[in-house]
Amino acid sequence: MAEDADLVAEIEALEDKLAQARGSITRRFIGQEKVVDLTLSALLCGGHALLIGLPGLGKTRLVETLSTVMGLDGNRIQFTPDLMPADILGSEVLETGADGSRAFKFIPGPIFCQLLMADEINRASPRTQSALLQAMQEKQVTVAGEDRKLDAPFHVLATQNPIEQEGTYPLPEAQLDRFLVQIDVEYPDRDTERAILLATTGSAEEEAHQVFSAADLIAAQKLLRRMPVGESVVEVILDLVRAFRPDDETASDRIRESVAWGPGPRAAQALMLTVRARALLQGRLAPSVEDVFAMARPVLSHRMALRFSARARGENLGAIIDETCEGMSRPEAAA
Repeated sequence: MAEDADLVAEIEALEDKLAQARGSITRRFIGQEKVVDLTLSALLCGGHALLIGLPGLGKTRLVETLSTVMGLDGNRIQFTPDLMPADILGSEVLETGADGSRAFKFIPGPIFCQLLMADEINRASPRTQSALLQAMQEKQVTVAGEDRKLDAPFHVLATQNPIEQEGTYPLPEAQLDRFLVQIDVEYPDRDTERAILLATTGSAEEEAHQVFSAADLIAAQKLLRRMPVGESVVEVILDLVRAFRPDDETASDRIRESVAWGPGPRAAQALMLTVRARALLQGRLAPSVEDVFAMARPVLSHRMALRFSARARGENLGAIIDETCEGMSRPEAAA
């Protein structure tokens, strides 16, 4: 019982700290609370996030603010077609010493940080994109045959521009699956845009303040994995993930007709973690079934694909996910 009481106290303390961090971020990233919560969820779960949105919606500002508030060493890479893997990972150069001796010296690339913003990641060639694969999964890179550990914690927040696809290289499924969540950054409503206008065109802007440190974030990530998850939540996670696999017996006719391939076990793992993060951010000690359905779209949308016939009919993957969740959440469906 003492251990349970200690866990509750730790969770409540973390919730207070997260509320401070969230408040500091939303003062600079106005009116996008959902985007902030999803990004914080990715960090709390120790994962990476893919932000998709039009230019000028504040994606870069969000990452810069997160770096300050969470106390992380951040770097930014602007991906371009001519970017090479060595531009990300670093390379060895031949250095001549004062005594005339020569030796190879490793010059670290921008990936050696704790929070990496990969801006417009789909503009780089597949060869350069793949340089991130080992880093995102194993938290290390191999340069000149030597494995080099990255700083802990290590997170990638990548952005994509959804309107300009000519000359870009869509991320392969294997790399998309390594992103914990896909976050859609949409246009603000009128009142929010008014608040942004007034807050960013004056003589002074709201500044972000550090709330966490790298050590604090690592401790929070460990605590999140200790949070209890009810059996009903686990069952809904399994039911939901399997319902989107066209060849599963529980899949609906619409899923069989529209979805080419569904999410794998990594999607269930992502849901198991992100529902805990959502509960933390909302000041609750344990996740609920509602958290599963709320996190379904950001966790599953980049881990599935529509059939060609479904795309030709103009079907939308996000709408299919929402409708399926709505059907499963009804009392008669649960019965």
